[in-house]
Amino acid sequence: MTLTEMREILKSRDLQLTKSLGQNFLHDGNQLRRIVAAAELAATDKVLEIGPGLGPLTELLLASGASVLAIEKDSRLTTFLRERFANVPKFTLLHDDALDYLQRRAGGLQPPLDVPSPEAGDCKPPATARWKLVANLPYSVASPILVELALHPHGPERMVVTLQLEVAQRVAAARDTDSYGLLTLLIGLHYQHSGLFRIPAGCFFPAPDVESACITLTRRTPPLLGGQQTRLFVRVVKRAFSQRRKMMLKLLKSEWPEDKLQAAFATLGISPQERAEKVSLEVFIGLCRLLAT
Repeated sequence: MTLTEMREILKSRDLQLTKSLGQNFLHDGNQLRRIVAAAELAATDKVLEIGPGLGPLTELLLASGASVLAIEKDSRLTTFLRERFANVPKFTLLHDDALDYLQRRAGGLQPPLDVPSPEAGDCKPPATARWKLVANLPYSVASPILVELALHPHGPERMVVTLQLEVAQRVAAARDTDSYGLLTLLIGLHYQHSGLFRIPAGCFFPAPDVESACITLTRRTPPLLGGQQTRLFVRVVKRAFSQRRKMMLKLLKSEWPEDKLQAAFATLGISPQERAEKVSLEVFIGLCRLLAT
């Protein structure tokens, strides 16, 4: 879909884009193809796309042969997408708020991509099926969506997402940098970043006021922590970064016994004066393992 085609569709349907929904549509074919290539799709894959808009990325995802579940919040665009991809057998469209949808399913046993049907019941896809997130995420909700999926017990094998550049840099940040923080760790526990490329503002319509980038995240196998320890990890890093400039030990004392914390810090070689931004993912994992005993 070219920019001209996009403009014509919006004009013919009298569609005014809504800034609050983050409706900046990526139309550049080269960038769209780079995103799909990064996803490394196979015909057996299941793909979740959030915020498909007018469907330029959706079209390429379907062309790969993969099954696509798209979640669109704007009812006007849902109507258009149903018409555009009518009778496409591997395409499912939901009119829903993506973050609400993922949070509603967070406690279930099924991957978020698995859509229940009246005939089949709420069943899991075949064990051989892989699922991936490939999306130009609405920037206003990109971070909570990524965290929700990253911590999901059946999270995607791969996430290829377009984000505000600042957010992508926070996800990929190294320890002891300004960008390193809670988002880095919550996503980094289960995912490794394996590539990032910038996308110029002119590749979107309308052009956003911020810089953009596409980042690829691959799920760690095996996981670094189990289910209960993952929940402990979330508690620890949230508390440790609750006041970034304060010493981590003082913050953690509000939830864990001081003597146990001091022993764990000594074992791991963490200074009692250390701030969370100086502590690596591996050390946070070690801390959680010691606190869990």
